[in-house]
Amino acid sequence: MARLSGLLILLVALSLLVYGESASASNPHPHRGKVQPFKAGDPKVKLNAKAESLLASGKPYQTQIKNGNKGRGLVVQDINAPSDVVWGRILDLDNYSKFVPRTTISENYKVKGSNPQIIHTRMALSVVVTKMEFFIRHQYYPGKNSLIWTLDYDRNSDIDDSCGFWYVVPHPSNPSASRVFYSVEVSMFDWVPGIVMDILSKKALTEATGWVKKESEKKARAMGLEVGGGDTKQDKKKKDKKKKDKKKGKGKKKVDDEDLPPPLPPGPDDATLARRWFGVFAILGLVALNIFLFFENMSGGKKKD
Repeated sequence: MARLSGLLILLVALSLLVYGESASASNPHPHRGKVQPFKAGDPKVKLNAKAESLLASGKPYQTQIKNGNKGRGLVVQDINAPSDVVWGRILDLDNYSKFVPRTTISENYKVKGSNPQIIHTRMALSVVVTKMEFFIRHQYYPGKNSLIWTLDYDRNSDIDDSCGFWYVVPHPSNPSASRVFYSVEVSMFDWVPGIVMDILSKKALTEATGWVKKESEKKARAMGLEVGGGDTKQDKKKKDKKKKDKKKGKGKKKVDDEDLPPPLPPGPDDATLARRWFGVFAILGLVALNIFLFFENMSGGKKKD
């Protein structure tokens, strides 16, 4: 009996660690907002030659924007797809769980208006061994090329607070491509493990624009649209190299790097390693508990004799 009660205590403790606080659609959030919401419209980020070169290579450019006396991380990404295709991916909130990393639930529960269009969405993330459910109030301003959001404070979320924005415009030198600006600020409760905070803070920005780029370009190809990066120096070099390869007979079966699947990672990621270590420590804890209860029962038996 003592052994069973000890196991139950351990399981309860593990459940609290795994699931943390409990989100609720029927109870309001503890507050009405702590972080300052973003404003719709142009974030007015100046890009120098180095930033433009990085974007032309297909990589995201990270910088900061002012928020009072503080700074917020912002990422810029060029996407080889028209703006309407990009917006189609970003606004497909009901299907985020299919293509957004770590998102397990995404479903709209209220949509109204047109300018702005208000979209309320229930979401859930699974990071390491922590599951977090939250409710977001999006505001889409088509005329300002912007989507901004905060928590839906009429419902209780597992995230303390959050706000963010998307800003999407046609690429300045290639009308068939887009330039995307993204920023987010998240405040977590104290019960959220530090490893979860590290993963979300380090990867949140680039992962967000990464999946939008991948899915938008995939959609553009499926629609039969030409997916290209414009007449940049890198593009000209690629074209010149292809011409040379064809003359030498090397380019007949050549496939562009963009058409190849992404390379497999060299090993398990942070989340996988964390889950494995969590399992190891959980098993060790159970073994230690059983050893303790065994000797406790032995000592109790001796006293009875």
